[in-house]
Amino acid sequence: MSNIKTPIVRPKRKKMWVDHLVRFRWIFVIFFMLPLSLMVYFLTYLGEIRSKSKSYKQRQKEHDENVLKAIKRLNERNPSKDGLVCTARKPWVSVGMRNVDYKRARHFEVDLSAFRNILEIDHERMVAKCEPMVTMGQITRATVPMNLALTVVAELEDLTIGGLINGFGIEGSSHLYGLFSDTVVAYEILLADGRVVRATNDNEYSDLFYAIPWSQGTLGLLLCAEIKLIPIKEYMKLTYKPVKGDLRDLVEGYIDSFAPKFGENDGKKVPDFVETLIYNPHEAVCMTGKYASREEAEKKGNTINRIGWWFKPWFYQHAQKALQKGEFVEFIPTREYYHRHTRSLFWEVKLILPFADQWWFRLFLGWTMPPKISLMKATQGEALRNYYHEMHVVQDLLVPLHKVSDALEWADREMEVYPIWLCPHKLYKHPHKTMVYPEPGFEQKRRRGDTVHAQMYTDIGLYYSPRPVLRGEVFDGVGAVRQMESWLIDNHGFETQYAVTELNEKDFWRMFDGELYDKCRRKYEAIGNFMSVYYKSKKGKKTEKEVQEAENIQF
Repeated sequence: MSNIKTPIVRPKRKKMWVDHLVRFRWIFVIFFMLPLSLMVYFLTYLGEIRSKSKSYKQRQKEHDENVLKAIKRLNERNPSKDGLVCTARKPWVSVGMRNVDYKRARHFEVDLSAFRNILEIDHERMVAKCEPMVTMGQITRATVPMNLALTVVAELEDLTIGGLINGFGIEGSSHLYGLFSDTVVAYEILLADGRVVRATNDNEYSDLFYAIPWSQGTLGLLLCAEIKLIPIKEYMKLTYKPVKGDLRDLVEGYIDSFAPKFGENDGKKVPDFVETLIYNPHEAVCMTGKYASREEAEKKGNTINRIGWWFKPWFYQHAQKALQKGEFVEFIPTREYYHRHTRSLFWEVKLILPFADQWWFRLFLGWTMPPKISLMKATQGEALRNYYHEMHVVQDLLVPLHKVSDALEWADREMEVYPIWLCPHKLYKHPHKTMVYPEPGFEQKRRRGDTVHAQMYTDIGLYYSPRPVLRGEVFDGVGAVRQMESWLIDNHGFETQYAVTELNEKDFWRMFDGELYDKCRRKYEAIGNFMSVYYKSKKGKKTEKEVQEAENIQF
């Protein structure tokens, strides 16, 4: 990290026509995207109501019928003539930033769009049985009234069970439970040969169980997952604590907010939820939450903040008030807290609709928010998509807790993206070495937050236009991502695969461990039937020849 504070001098960038398209995109969003998004949200909600009206027995029967349809469709494929297997989901539907260009090559589609039901809420086993298209908003609407929740509930309501398992999922409770995939107890997988298997951590398919997370659906098709539930209370008691100083001071305040000494886990001291928002290199707000009952929240003198109302300030701006007023505590209805970043898509909506955070917009049109991400992607066009790849940052960096300061100093120098989201998570040492894994020998270091079973990591969320872009300066987005990926490899960090990557195949398998993944690819006949995870993640168009040749490359 030498010369980390040396300023980078960038020349001014000449504006192009696409800059004006970005600047005035709000017109299209206001008059077309918001009404269309409302219609989609409404139709989706009607679908949830229809699903909820059915008994669990009916839903399971439908599931079994849909599984048979998927098997039949898969068996129709002629490997010598048809392309590699993938879902029929449109490329723009996913929430991630990748173009999903692999579907431009010849491919064989299996339609899983009907797999969108919550099949069972098992109170005895404390498990929710869900199909892959179930969203976070759907599951919280079903479980929170029962005072139950998934152990890890991703913030954005549109995120799906399948995406969070095959890709990446995290929340403010991940310092207790790990990543979203760590909370799954069983997978139902359709393999390339047409078999449907149930994989758990202790049955004959335990290797597949540990290989599924981060595999991007390249080992088999996820048909169902059983996910851990926990009891919750009606409110979240949230403490906002401002921290000021340099970046290392901010990180120290962040670590102090949740991380016990090695091996300690005092439930009374460790909060249920943790996140920190860094607003600039010298100011941050650390937030810690504890579940609270309705009786506690409604006690005289307590402040209840129903942040879910459309006219309320965006959550990240509300939290920022702690920098002026000092530490404060309030009670937020639990479901509203879970999805606190949905309405503003963290802070990304500020770029799309610069005035949407103003009181008058929130009062009169706040109920239309947010624009649906998938529709925004569907209407981007090639020029706009390339602009966002080069002039915009949407990345989650998973780094060891003890290296967060170095990572933030690098990000401040090379990208200057603020606000920054910090969310701690356990990275478990599993019986099978998974694609993402702790630092070798971390147990001997006895660092804060670590246990003998897991190392404490942090998700550093960088979502916004870099300040050089906002200042009108030249910014090499591709180069910055390449440097970021190189830094992550050198520091045992990981890049989430929903984001745009510049890694070549060799470096991809330097960042991720491919041994278990490769064994499962061979054992379960995914090679030649499903695209490899690297070529599914790789940026740019894929030709059929390139995809087929990639199947024979060893790493």
